[in-house]
Amino acid sequence: MPPAPSNPTSDLAPNPASNLAPSAIVVSHYNQTITSVMRDGAIGAYLDRGGSKSTLAILEAPGAYELVSIARAAASSGLYGSVVCLGCVIKGETSHDQHISNAVANGLAQITVATGVPVSFGVLTTNTNEQALARAGGAKGNKGAEAMNAALDAADAIAMLVKAKATNTPGVRFTPGLTPNDKLTSAKESN
Repeated sequence: MPPAPSNPTSDLAPNPASNLAPSAIVVSHYNQTITSVMRDGAIGAYLDRGGSKSTLAILEAPGAYELVSIARAAASSGLYGSVVCLGCVIKGETSHDQHISNAVANGLAQITVATGVPVSFGVLTTNTNEQALARAGGAKGNKGAEAMNAALDAADAIAMLVKAKATNTPGVRFTPGLTPNDKLTSAKESN
């Protein structure tokens, strides 16, 4: 296997105009040829949404199973508005993949419920390496970018609910991809 690309955040320029909450990417080192492409996709999505290098943490986990403990530490730290977990579990000859995938999915869901911080499940669970490659920047897209966008959309929705409660305006409409000002305007226009 070719070596995975180096961490691209070292070359990113900060965006001081960003209002995006800091985020953490927790990425499995196992199956690094695949997860590094997913990580790069997640970084790109964060930057495309207005994020900056200075508000993005990249945390490496040895494997998919360890994503849970590191994600829990990140979500509980109070530093991040969202956590994106990236990994790749490919089916083998035994049912080991199912046990890992179920444990990770359940663990990440529990973190979201316990902390209120959106934790996205960007863990590929494929039958073959080819299927994984197709979902890591190939014909099926980049699931790392999708996981980042899902986490940021969830964080935006939570922020809108907090703002609605603070201003006693329960009639909020959330549309992913709009800015907070657009969302408030849209909610008022729909009345």
